[in-house]
Amino acid sequence: MLEGNQAALFEERQKGTLPGELGIEWQDVSNGHAAGSFTVGKQHMAANGFLHAASIVALVDSACGYGCVASLPEGASGFTTIEIKTNYLGTAKIGEQVTCEARLLHGGRMTQVWDAEATNATTGKIMAVFRCTQMVLYPR
Repeated sequence: MLEGNQAALFEERQKGTLPGELGIEWQDVSNGHAAGSFTVGKQHMAANGFLHAASIVALVDSACGYGCVASLPEGASGFTTIEIKTNYLGTAKIGEQVTCEARLLHGGRMTQVWDAEATNATTGKIMAVFRCTQMVLYPR
């Protein structure tokens, strides 16, 4: 388990990967919690002119994954996602900010369950609710 806020560490690690390319910034990554955001740009849009659903999943899934790493039990070496579910409730336009708050619901020895919400910070409306289950991995 990592101690304290590890946001800077995770921002550094994500450079050159999907979360980094989408410009996701982290305010908190700590045991049982993660919070991040991005400002909607053209790279977040679908060809139809609306915010791409995958941009939201990248944010909420990354928050849960980073939080999972920060919350791993003693002796664990990592995790893998075994289930995700997203309900979309709204959208955002170019220039608006999307925020995410993720929290650990269940932190067991073999699994973790996380909930996250994505919010359009410009309008204050919830855009998506997300739940995932992570399988905790151990060295062989």
